[in-house]
Amino acid sequence: MQGLLYLTHRIPFPPNKGDKIRSFHLLQHLSKRYRIYLGTFVDDEKDWRYAQEVKSYCQASCLVPLNPVAARLRSLPALLGNQPLTLAYYRNRQLQRWVEETLQKEAVQDAVVFSAAMAQFLSRAAHIRRIIDFVDVDSDKWQQYALSKAWPFNWLYRRESACLLDYERKVASEFDSATFVSEKEAGLFKQLAPEAAHKTTFFNNGVDTDFFSPAENYANPYPVGARPLVFTGAMDYWANIDAVNWFAHAIFPKIRTRMPQAVFYIVGARPAKSVQALADLPGVTVTGGVKDIRLYLQHAWIAVAPLRIARGIQNKVLEAMAMQKPVVASLQAMEGINAVPDEELCVAENAEQFVEQVHALLEAHARRTTIGLAARNRVLQAYNWSHSLARIDALLEDGHSSKTRNE
Repeated sequence: MQGLLYLTHRIPFPPNKGDKIRSFHLLQHLSKRYRIYLGTFVDDEKDWRYAQEVKSYCQASCLVPLNPVAARLRSLPALLGNQPLTLAYYRNRQLQRWVEETLQKEAVQDAVVFSAAMAQFLSRAAHIRRIIDFVDVDSDKWQQYALSKAWPFNWLYRRESACLLDYERKVASEFDSATFVSEKEAGLFKQLAPEAAHKTTFFNNGVDTDFFSPAENYANPYPVGARPLVFTGAMDYWANIDAVNWFAHAIFPKIRTRMPQAVFYIVGARPAKSVQALADLPGVTVTGGVKDIRLYLQHAWIAVAPLRIARGIQNKVLEAMAMQKPVVASLQAMEGINAVPDEELCVAENAEQFVEQVHALLEAHARRTTIGLAARNRVLQAYNWSHSLARIDALLEDGHSSKTRNE
């Protein structure tokens, strides 16, 4: 087996949130074909317990502790220049040294880099094949943040957006291939970086449909007689915080007026203070972290995804669909998901449409069942990890074929 260097900005385990789900499945897939040399950061003390699990997929690894508070302070001097704060946040001499030593000592011909921030560790490695998985167009995400914030944060986010886009374009030009989480996300980057359009592609996120399966029988966590709506996700992530606050204040009270049995459960770890405060609202429950979200999905009547800021593919939507649940999603939340509106999921463009869509589904058992079945079928057909990750195999194999032809 050939050696492959794999760099991720966060330890790729456990696969319990968006970036870790993708980075873990990529690690698992690549480890079947390559000897993996993994360089990554651990930014949550609780994640050190998973170090041995991650190392079991690797020939060698370098796990570096990262203190988020210290990293933010360390990145501030970047404001004096035109460098994105993201790069300074993740800059690390120990990891840089390990990468260089690995490339010198080991037979590594390929590197897969997960997220733009990690590309800096391979800036002097043009002799190997380098694939960057940007996942999302992060520069555009910062631009979205800027539109919803007041000064000085809107200025800071606009600056980060502009600086990061310059860096994304530089990396895409220098690396051999650039991938994104969806065809739409790749299309956006092609518009922003036309010079790299010819080597920009995508591979979809997938779902472990054996794990997220409606066939299992889980205990019902909801009150007897309730008609539960559920939102799942990491609740310290600003886009999720914004989504549940909007839903709880602007949408759910109107649903509950029509349907008093309706309850809204916010299921996810590390809820921010504003999310915790939502538990004071009638019918709203904030669970915090749970051992298994599947029981909350299985017994929910509807999964909601009212995101107003979103990039790429929302795993929370795919997981609910895989569990055969009808999903009511915002336009932003369904971007990148190839599903038929009103047949495989429902779409709401504003608060009023959310109220109407959710209420109609709560009253129509047959329609909920029909949409749930179609949703799972869509996931089975289009969001299979093996099928998606075959694109990475093709990029790596094509690189070796091109090298052989040139030699």
